Amino acid sequence: MSERLTRINMYIKEIDLQNFRNYNVQKVQLDKGINIFYGDNAQGKTNLLEAIFLCSIGKSFRTNKDKELINFNKDYADIEISYEKKDRSGKINLRIDDKKRFLVNNVPVKKTSEIIGNIYIVLFTPDDINILKNGPSKRRRFLDIMISQLRPKYIYSLNQYNKIIAQRNAYLKQIKFSDVNYNLLDIWDENLSIYGEKIHNYREEFIKKIIDKINYIHGNITNKNEKIDIQYIYNFKDRKDFLEKLKNNRNLDIKTGMTNAGIQREDFVISINGKKLNLYGSQGQHRTAVLSLKITELEIIKDELEEKPILLLDDFMSELDSKRRLNLLDLMENNQVIITCTEKGVFDKQDINAKYFYVDNGIIK
Repeated sequence: MSERLTRINMYIKEIDLQNFRNYNVQKVQLDKGINIFYGDNAQGKTNLLEAIFLCSIGKSFRTNKDKELINFNKDYADIEISYEKKDRSGKINLRIDDKKRFLVNNVPVKKTSEIIGNIYIVLFTPDDINILKNGPSKRRRFLDIMISQLRPKYIYSLNQYNKIIAQRNAYLKQIKFSDVNYNLLDIWDENLSIYGEKIHNYREEFIKKIIDKINYIHGNITNKNEKIDIQYIYNFKDRKDFLEKLKNNRNLDIKTGMTNAGIQREDFVISINGKKLNLYGSQGQHRTAVLSLKITELEIIKDELEEKPILLLDDFMSELDSKRRLNLLDLMENNQVIITCTEKGVFDKQDINAKYFYVDNGIIK
């Protein structure tokens, strides 16, 4: 890797774990390029990626229960990640006990959302196929994670929206079961429309960015045999339209005890050669479409920041045939990449320089 690329692209220098998952005490120094962690299943490889994800996004991609992150019979877990960016060095610490507490460069942060944007990542896992196969909440989460890394105000608006909609839903239930002031819904509707419009505008901006890039990327992966299209499905056009829908839906909302219009109903649909993927796509087409979506995310982050994000590949190579594996490896050039796999030999036929780590029962060698 050239001196210029080494200087510009961000990378994680060191990961220090204590009592995290199946690790007791473990320190790992990473290469600026490709790092491959191999070993049998259930030895702790994915736990390492989870630690990085936690210190980048603020939450796990595997569980919502913080206690599961702490080593058995221990009271706390610590993670420390040291990294380099094009303009500065940095360090993130996480202590997990009765709650999660973060430090950024030894300074406590009041909100978990404040750590987002320090370490930029793109995560690939075998479960990512569910982004397109399962319900719209998975696709909204994909958008939320990508946008949050690039637009700090987005996560604030999203948190405010979720707080307001929870309050509104609680009040809807009060109206249904007791005699309270119906018109007080106007207060929540007004605030909901303010943050809802902001979130919608951010999502629309990034859906357009995805559309601009994904067809070219997908065409390269499939030798131009497939054309991919994305349709953004939204619930309202602007704030005025949202307020009108909230007003028109009031009887339905009171009956159901929940808000039936808003950004929590948004989605995007992918089609391949004019046919909806979720209805007509094969397993291979789903896998390739997810790969295209993730590579598009990588390219958008790179364009926005003029700095490549760190790639986390959790047993993802086993999901790809040799050609798609080569295409992905080409895109790894000059990125820091952290890969987990069961067999070191999966890369024997690939011409890559990498640092290898063997993982055995929570010990990295």
